[in-house]
Amino acid sequence: MSFETPERTWLIDITFLASRWQCIWDTGCPGVHDVPTPELAHGCCSYGAHFADTADRDRVRSVATALTPEQWQHRRSVDEAIVADSDEADTWTTAVVDGACVFLNRRGFAGGRGCALHRGALETQTSVIEAKPEVCWQLPLRLEHHEDENGHLVSTLRQWRGRDWGEAGADFAWWCTEHPLAFVGSDTVADRLADEIVALVGPEIHARIVRHLTRRAGATPVPHPALGRRS
Repeated sequence: MSFETPERTWLIDITFLASRWQCIWDTGCPGVHDVPTPELAHGCCSYGAHFADTADRDRVRSVATALTPEQWQHRRSVDEAIVADSDEADTWTTAVVDGACVFLNRRGFAGGRGCALHRGALETQTSVIEAKPEVCWQLPLRLEHHEDENGHLVSTLRQWRGRDWGEAGADFAWWCTEHPLAFVGSDTVADRLADEIVALVGPEIHARIVRHLTRRAGATPVPHPALGRRS
């Protein structure tokens, strides 16, 4: 799907947004190591999350400071939990503890497993979009902007692919948007991730996407390419 607005051209991956992808963390997700590791229940949290900028980092710092030991298994000072990236100047990541993100509560934790930032948001009835690093709440959606040869802005909303992680992605044995194992949802990505889509592209563009999908509702859906791959 593509359309023009006064400011730019939009390219939308409708096949993915109309698909039944869903996150399968802790329900058999093989994770992002070089071999499948569903027994770890790490999902895509095996590495520290990179922050988009200082605003992203400082927002998560504020949220993390308010988490309690009952909410956060590996609770520590934010200066220990959010660290400078040794490979890139002026960038930060979440720390890694025992082989996964410091904010990931593991199986067996009395307070419950999963992202401590996510849990804190739910328990305070705030948006997880305001609580988690941008890369975490946006996955598996990816919004890209570039200018064409005439200086015209083109914005693309699509799925994250393994290769989007660069060299690191080449080592993934599995990536969820590229494998049928994760296409088991009861509703579409557009419905399931409506809040995230609005946060990325704004309510007007989201409304256009919804109208397009509504018009397509009676048509035979185009299967996502992952569904044609061998499991």
